[in-house]
Amino acid sequence: MSTQQLSEQEIIRRNSMEQMRQLGIDPYPAAEYVVTGHADEIVANFSDDAPERRQVTVAGRVMSRRIMGKASFIELQDATGRIQVYISRDEICPGENKDLYNVVFKKLLDIGDFVGVEGYVFRTQTGQISVHAQSLTVLSKSLRPLPIVKVKDGVTYDAFDDPELRYRRRYVDLIVNDGVKDIFIKRSKILNSMREFFNSHGYMEVETPILQSIAGGASARPFITHHNSLDIDLYLRIATELYLKRLIVGGFEGVYEIGKNFRNEGMDRTHNPEFTCMEIYVAYKDYNWMMAFTEQLLEKICLDVNGTTEVKVGDNVISFKAPFRRVTMIDAIKENTGIDIAGMDEDQLRDVCRQLGVETDPSMGKGKLIDEIFGETSEGKYIQPTFIIDYPIEMSPLTKKHRDNPELTERFELMVNGKELCNAYSELNDPIDQYERFVEQMRLADKGDDEAMIIDKDFVRALEYGMPPTSGMGMGIDRLAMIMTGNPTIQEVLLFPQMRPEKRRGATSDAPEDEAENSAE
Repeated sequence: MSTQQLSEQEIIRRNSMEQMRQLGIDPYPAAEYVVTGHADEIVANFSDDAPERRQVTVAGRVMSRRIMGKASFIELQDATGRIQVYISRDEICPGENKDLYNVVFKKLLDIGDFVGVEGYVFRTQTGQISVHAQSLTVLSKSLRPLPIVKVKDGVTYDAFDDPELRYRRRYVDLIVNDGVKDIFIKRSKILNSMREFFNSHGYMEVETPILQSIAGGASARPFITHHNSLDIDLYLRIATELYLKRLIVGGFEGVYEIGKNFRNEGMDRTHNPEFTCMEIYVAYKDYNWMMAFTEQLLEKICLDVNGTTEVKVGDNVISFKAPFRRVTMIDAIKENTGIDIAGMDEDQLRDVCRQLGVETDPSMGKGKLIDEIFGETSEGKYIQPTFIIDYPIEMSPLTKKHRDNPELTERFELMVNGKELCNAYSELNDPIDQYERFVEQMRLADKGDDEAMIIDKDFVRALEYGMPPTSGMGMGIDRLAMIMTGNPTIQEVLLFPQMRPEKRRGATSDAPEDEAENSAE
């Protein structure tokens, strides 16, 4: 990058880096730096009555500094929080080295730099637990100034709060905005809690292909890529379902996978083209068992993550205390529109859509029309966890027919805060019925439905070897994280959400647009 593309502050920092080198200070040392204490536990374990001062070695990023003649204070931020460090010129740079203190600490050390400090823990006259530095090592020079959030008289200034910048430069967001790191710590706890629950039941975590020759297991538009060696097109998976059910055929009684799926569709507050999903399949179970299992799972996760079965999302307090309400899809539509669609054919459903102002197109069959009616009139009404059950057969090509009504299927979706959180079935294990359902999906594709499923002949062949009665459930991890952390948008719970191409300073420049970034200087 040429100096013409650098800001004034970036040029100053590069000059500081070179001056450090001239003074014999390596701004990027290679040796291991052994840390013996972290900010949170140092403060938590400090005792004024301890017989000896605790010696510690800490490391982190300089977030503020105050220079007062022969003494300085810096605020050090590590992975656990912040702690104050007291630096005395006569102790760090004694005798003839005092000029080094004036140069390094007053001119060359910047906010954002990483340093290591060896010293002892004490309490200052103002009562703040701090580290008294006996030596200081520069560990990494920061060449870009951090945005610094200032609060004065209760008013926040220069906040790094522009969503475009926050999501694109998550590394900066994590440094300067309190609470952002906690979101992703909670997300990790969600996954750990989920794995603990499944493993305690004896179910095994597995991995299945991401590159697939057929994009199956869901109704969605896939991403297509090309394999040069085989000279064939492949799809990024839209679901893990069909491979996991092959494993049930193979003899596993319970398998699950937590991984990335990809759908070549729109982006909004609740959708990202790359998302994390969990799917689990358990032999000899049905969707009634899976509802009870899902209630137990979510109650445990909420307790593990938040310490309670309740979580606040916007203005809503959502309770994950089992059991959850159960409503059939037909009754849900009737409950919210006053219209009973049971037994209606495609033309009658189109009339209902017109009556309700629900947009349709000629490619939609009965299943899509019912899905649109439910989505537009009912889905958003279910704030507390509610199982919507017994979907029409046209909506569920992979689901076993309902044992009491062959026009319905044994399927549920769990609605929470007005959005689908998970989808589950009593799995279809009749290979002839499954093949006929695939054929019907191909008819929908011929009508122009680009989300209709492709016939997966190998999966049908697997079913022909015999699959035991099985229940499966898929859950969106990103949406679960949104709920458990109380965030309204999916971008807040993804470390690096998909973004549009970044604006540039000029047509030929490689330097990113920095106009909206606040300077720390």
